[in-house]
Amino acid sequence: MDFTTTEAQRDLAALTRDIVARYSTDDVQRQLDSRPDEIDRALWKVLGTSGVLSAATPNSVGGDGFGVLEAASIAVELGRGIAAVPYVAHWTAVSAIARFGTDEQRHEWAAPAALGSSILTVALDEDDTVSARETATGWTLSGTMTCVDSAPIADGIVVATIDGVYLLRPSDPGVAVTSQHGVDNRSIGELELTSVAVDSVRRLADSAAAQQVRAWLTLLTCAYQVGVLEESLAVTANYARERVQFGKPIGSFQAVAQRLADAYIDVKGARLTMWKAAWAVSAGRDADDDVAVAKFWAADAGHRVAHTLVHVHGGVGLDRDHPVHRYFLAAKRAEFAYGAATSTLRRLGAALAAVPA
Repeated sequence: MDFTTTEAQRDLAALTRDIVARYSTDDVQRQLDSRPDEIDRALWKVLGTSGVLSAATPNSVGGDGFGVLEAASIAVELGRGIAAVPYVAHWTAVSAIARFGTDEQRHEWAAPAALGSSILTVALDEDDTVSARETATGWTLSGTMTCVDSAPIADGIVVATIDGVYLLRPSDPGVAVTSQHGVDNRSIGELELTSVAVDSVRRLADSAAAQQVRAWLTLLTCAYQVGVLEESLAVTANYARERVQFGKPIGSFQAVAQRLADAYIDVKGARLTMWKAAWAVSAGRDADDDVAVAKFWAADAGHRVAHTLVHVHGGVGLDRDHPVHRYFLAAKRAEFAYGAATSTLRRLGAALAAVPA
């Protein structure tokens, strides 16, 4: 595989980083900390008008036609700035509709979202808690999903279950969204479906497509985590150079240097496995195992790097008036989203065990 980034990736990453630096300031994020059901609307608007949101979406929905590699580059930079926007779930939803939807579905659901005029999210039925019962006129969905990213502020929801993929509005009869409090105080919600009637117009794809949706969602979560971890390491290394104790920078102490060296290896591992998975997905290969490996590293390495961030910063790492704590919380959210380290390893182990000797 070739790790060289494309010109489009580099340009989009630079543009995203510049926008996030200008709009997602510490003051803005501090205000959002007290408004857990909200996103950074000003940043989201600029990402839309600048073309970042539409860049990695297909031409069929009004996008620029770039793909998952460019989307991952954008997600890395959003993670670097811990931007409070739902790009990961939103891009996944738009891409799913563009890939599997009809022209009518693309026009009604994906085209406005590609420009940022509406917000879409994905509800992934990870625990098989939603049933889809076929009826004479379509399907009836019932069940509950928790921790759905940005559900309280979404205009549309792509529901991916083992029975198929469906399109829902929060205002549909039988759909209830309740805000939940997440580890990083960002917008998440519980989605409860009570005998929700879905006709063929709202059915996006069959169960096979749900696996693709999961792969996209997990991969971009890993990309966001890579940005979080890279910036966490950079911030911690700078602090270790500047913080003086016993007449020396604390980074010169062996124990601190070892923690930073381990964190460096962890960040490189998370980055390598994420890009390998992104390349496999973009090449149309069977990438399930690659995505799972990337998620394991995002979770396992993310745990260690996040704790190194707090430990090396000492009391500052626990000060909610200091921005460091937000990187810790963002890393913890990505650690557990769509598969923690242990559950991901179990899934990988089961896949390996199923391969004939």
